[in-house]
Amino acid sequence: MPLEDIRNERIKKLNRLHEAGFDSYPAQTARKQTIAELLKNFLKLARAKKNLVAAGRIIAKREHGGSVFLDLRDESGKIQAFFKKDTLGKSYQLFLDAVDIGDFLEVSGKLFKTKRGEPTIEASKWRMLAKSLRPLPEKWHGLQDVEERFRRRYLDILMNEEVRGRFIFRSRIIKTVREFFDREGFLEAETPILHPIPGGALARPFKTRHNALDIDLYLRIAPELYLKELLVGGFEKIYELGRSFRNEGIDVTHNPEFTMVEWYAAYWDENKMMSCVERAVSFFLKKLGLKNQIIFDGKTINFSKKFPRIKFTDLLKQYALIADYEKETRDTLVTKAHKLGVEVGPHEPKGKIADEIYKKICRPRLIDPVFVIHHPVDISPLAKKTAVDSSTVRRFQLIAGGLEIVNAFSELNDPLDQAKRFEEQEKIRQKGGFESHPPDKDFVEALEYGMPPAAGAAIGIDRLVMLLTDTHNIKEVVLFPTMRPK
Repeated sequence: MPLEDIRNERIKKLNRLHEAGFDSYPAQTARKQTIAELLKNFLKLARAKKNLVAAGRIIAKREHGGSVFLDLRDESGKIQAFFKKDTLGKSYQLFLDAVDIGDFLEVSGKLFKTKRGEPTIEASKWRMLAKSLRPLPEKWHGLQDVEERFRRRYLDILMNEEVRGRFIFRSRIIKTVREFFDREGFLEAETPILHPIPGGALARPFKTRHNALDIDLYLRIAPELYLKELLVGGFEKIYELGRSFRNEGIDVTHNPEFTMVEWYAAYWDENKMMSCVERAVSFFLKKLGLKNQIIFDGKTINFSKKFPRIKFTDLLKQYALIADYEKETRDTLVTKAHKLGVEVGPHEPKGKIADEIYKKICRPRLIDPVFVIHHPVDISPLAKKTAVDSSTVRRFQLIAGGLEIVNAFSELNDPLDQAKRFEEQEKIRQKGGFESHPPDKDFVEALEYGMPPAAGAAIGIDRLVMLLTDTHNIKEVVLFPTMRPK
């Protein structure tokens, strides 16, 4: 039957309930216990032979002559309900005529076990809590059009226990992340989502406008600059867990809005931060009940050993056959990028080209956790250089399973150097490099008041969830991923 015909039939049933004096969408329910609580105390409650109330969505319906068995489900679990014509009288026929799978029902009655030993509530009366006008999908899991699962995530969660469990686990991961930083003595902070200047990372921002102030604003691409201003203000260990937004392409590891935790510690360098990251990973795995060896995309990832360190340029040499990055010019690197199938924009600096080569050729081969260190300075405008005249910075990324999990560095706190870096980024920007970091005079001014030496890091929560749940598309771990409207 076409969907619209089913909907019209259900509206008729809704009207039938109204005619019988039922409020099909009441504000209150008599439920006092979840289904899980009823089942946990089943023997005691069944012996008491008192009327109890179960409430939930009907997910199955089986008729047997003058009786009907239903499966009711709430968030905590499932229980069978038994409807008998002899017991319910006139309301039994109304039940047959007006109640469908998908409806939310309140069932009052006594608990008993069937001959098969199934815990059951025998209905002495029933009440509609919410009449569903559309049928639940019968075989939602495995639909060929997987994008429909993301567009109608509520049905995906409802019909697919694996998906439901993944998002419950995601919530546990986020709680564990907060617990780690709280235990480490970090203070949780909240910084603006709306920024007058988009900064803190190299990314193209989303632009909006505030009518009352008559100014353009940008959704934050990172909380970094505000958090570092808090270091100037005297806080020494701070973190923020929340959403950031980047106006970039969508693929299996990128969604335009994403969740990350970013944290900063005064008087730390990148080496102390690496130790912190190792502690964090160990804590996450233990707290979440996972082993030090996990499976991701068919490969075993071993977290039990100390994470090795390897230079960014050494990876280019090993996997992309770029023997001496320092001797490469931008033009020679462009040629090598084309040979490797890496697209290059006319405005991109040498470091950006190298980074794109690294992402395509090198990073996918890094399965066991490894710290990639010493990235090019022209893609790291907020990080300290490894030496005064160096072309690399004191930066690292934790890679595992071919995914970038952590990005971190020793923070640049020299205001004059920072201003100069912003000027260099602006030159790239003027040539069309829209991901370049715009100058932020207010941030430079804050640095001029003095910021202690510090290290900062960020974990992409979505990618962390992907890694820990062996999931290979970011849309599978984001409840409502960004989608093109139908």
